Amino acid sequence: MNYVTKLAVALLGLLLLSTPVLASDINLSVAASLKEVINELSDNFAHKHPNVKMLKNYGASGALAKQIENGAPADIFISANLEWMDYLKGKKLVKITSIGNFAFNTLVFAGEPGKASSMQDLLKLERIAIGSPKSVPAGEYAMEAFTKAGLDKQLENKLVMAKDVRACLMYAERGEVDGAFVYKTDALQAKQAKILFTVPQELYPRVTYPMALTIMAAKNRDAVAFYTYLHSKEAKAVLTKYGFTTR
Repeated sequence: MNYVTKLAVALLGLLLLSTPVLASDINLSVAASLKEVINELSDNFAHKHPNVKMLKNYGASGALAKQIENGAPADIFISANLEWMDYLKGKKLVKITSIGNFAFNTLVFAGEPGKASSMQDLLKLERIAIGSPKSVPAGEYAMEAFTKAGLDKQLENKLVMAKDVRACLMYAERGEVDGAFVYKTDALQAKQAKILFTVPQELYPRVTYPMALTIMAAKNRDAVAFYTYLHSKEAKAVLTKYGFTTR
């Protein structure tokens, strides 16, 4: 190898070393009630994959599904009910073979201690917060519970609608309502509001969080890797820490 060739090889090596590794984006559209879990899991993953940038979008499942339908970037979608996952499945916007259950939760009523201890006690209250049933699964679960308990007509003028389950909890925290229907995992993180009672499971479907890769994620290897990580024992341990169940 002559001097010129050696110099060329050396320069090529320096060029390769100085060329930055392109960062890869992973777009997440996730139900608001999973915020702390996904923040921790995405931080753990990014620590092991420093060239990955996690872009997180939290909100009501219905609103997220509509955003994806309208072209919003999303590699992974995690809903707080089966309905909105089925909606995107029907639109052929998620990879069908990737759909699976990520976690489970429980619906509770949270507020100032002493306000209520059962569904029947709701009749004595003036303002009750729920997530808007048209887009917020927690609100839809609550409405089903009201109907099965025979309280829907009596409560309809007491309801205060919230944009997502976190906003619902915020109303209870601020004392703007007598209480709010939220997930157990949200209520456990509240500073002021306390769990007043757990909604009987026979009154509503089990709170299920389905997860899937979107069609957009097909060519994003990092998104697929994170999706796989979300099924790991480490991910299940984080879910358990925040009060979710995985079976």
